[in-house]
Amino acid sequence: MGGLRELAVSFVVPGPCGVAVRDRLRHLTPQDERVLRAVGAHQGALASGDLKARCADGLGHSADTWASRKRELTGVSSSRIAGAITKATHDQWALARRCQAAHIQNLAAGITMLRHRLSLPVGEKGTKRAAGGYRSKGEWFRKSRRLAALEARHAAAVADWQAGRVRVVRGGKRLLNTRHHLTEAQLTEDQWRQRWEAERWFIAADGESGKRFGNETIRVTPDGEVSIKLPAPLAHLANTRHGRYTLTSIVAFAHRGAEWADRIEAHRAVAYRIHLDVNRGRWYLTASWQRPAVRIVPLETARARGMIGVDTNADHFAAYRLDRHGNPVGGPHRFPYDLSGSAGHRDAQIRHALTRLINWAKSVGVAAIGIEDLDFAPEKTREKHGRRKRFRQLVSGIPTGKLKARLVSMAAEHGLSIVAVDPAYTSLWGGQHWQKPLVTPHRTMSRHDAAGIAIGRRALGYPVRRRTAPPPRDRSDRVGHRTVQAGSGDRGREGTRPPATDRPPGGPSPSGKRKREPSASNTVRDAPSTQQWVQDSLMRTG
Repeated sequence: MGGLRELAVSFVVPGPCGVAVRDRLRHLTPQDERVLRAVGAHQGALASGDLKARCADGLGHSADTWASRKRELTGVSSSRIAGAITKATHDQWALARRCQAAHIQNLAAGITMLRHRLSLPVGEKGTKRAAGGYRSKGEWFRKSRRLAALEARHAAAVADWQAGRVRVVRGGKRLLNTRHHLTEAQLTEDQWRQRWEAERWFIAADGESGKRFGNETIRVTPDGEVSIKLPAPLAHLANTRHGRYTLTSIVAFAHRGAEWADRIEAHRAVAYRIHLDVNRGRWYLTASWQRPAVRIVPLETARARGMIGVDTNADHFAAYRLDRHGNPVGGPHRFPYDLSGSAGHRDAQIRHALTRLINWAKSVGVAAIGIEDLDFAPEKTREKHGRRKRFRQLVSGIPTGKLKARLVSMAAEHGLSIVAVDPAYTSLWGGQHWQKPLVTPHRTMSRHDAAGIAIGRRALGYPVRRRTAPPPRDRSDRVGHRTVQAGSGDRGREGTRPPATDRPPGGPSPSGKRKREPSASNTVRDAPSTQQWVQDSLMRTG
């Protein structure tokens, strides 16, 4: 295909496997807060020690070492708290290993690009597919020094990976570094210390099916009463029987409250986590549980009622609706968002844009949304795009990971399927085949809108091109009819029109629709055709 890479097959994205809801713990007494802080600090210290032991084990970890650590924690807490701490430790260690692997991959991509550009003559021009040489000898020298630095980092990272060493900070590396920049962060040392301690607390418990209300350690009754099983050293703080402390706050989950109530009344497992938002001075309770694996909708079923193709950009979603034959319907839709500011603001912007997109998809009656399976890991390296700092920031700003998680979970709640497609050439071919034909005096088409059509057609299993046909020798069909997408029994498919003699000039056709009179010809090419059918220029074929 002229050097084009092979396209990956489209697939239906699996739905979410768990949910989480949160509510605020209101009207806590000072004694309640003191108990929560004491429990969080005690169990946080246990979690820190357990994480240190797990990192020391490295690749030598086994079921026996896990059981040994859990027995040690059980003596100073309880068996369920010990199980929750060891599980959280293993999850954190596994996440650090995945991040380490991604870091090694990023370094390898940068090294490969540097070696390629350094091997080219100075000043050699690049192409759209490959970067050229560096522009001066000075830049070449600086990049050669950077190559040596990246190779040293890569060798150290690979050595850590092979030895099973990871670097984990309970409380977060970013907050730890903020300690050295308190002035820029507009924080005092006491304020930073409060945040640091709150992030390192551990007040969480995994659920257990068959136990009362689905959790013995942190129990929430159907009436919203919250009680905590205190660890052995803090048992003297209990205000109820069996070493439990009952909070004065009552919780009521507004979102998924009925689903949560059904689970706890059936004594099914529900995990809880209590944490403090230091900035607001508020305590929150988060409940989470697993859902049974949802059966993935077959791809043909997802395509049955058409598709909405969505092009993801740095500041908006460009969406276009297509029918089941791949024909664009209506006009383009854009859902803007602003990804500047804090992480909470960015997350809210993504959720609002996706909410509008999903509501529109439901209103038009489609069953699936087609979106690109984006992964900009090799594109974010500074070695590939050089001085194009704004372009690198643009690529890094496109929400890929968070978008996938949000879209899949939100669409599943409304019965919509997500079809992931290969992102290759969607903007290029969409602009080439769809941007200009769909422009009207009342409708503008951007390259992003055309890319949405290309994505939708690829999700439906059709090529991006508007037509696929054997190369004709002229404008007639001596070589063969153009291939069609619609089946022989579909109404509105490509076909011949009734003869012009069956209706008065300018009058309605036998079907009742008025046809436009042929315009006057100025050249031989513009002369009306003598054929008995006229093909709509926008009718989609093969």
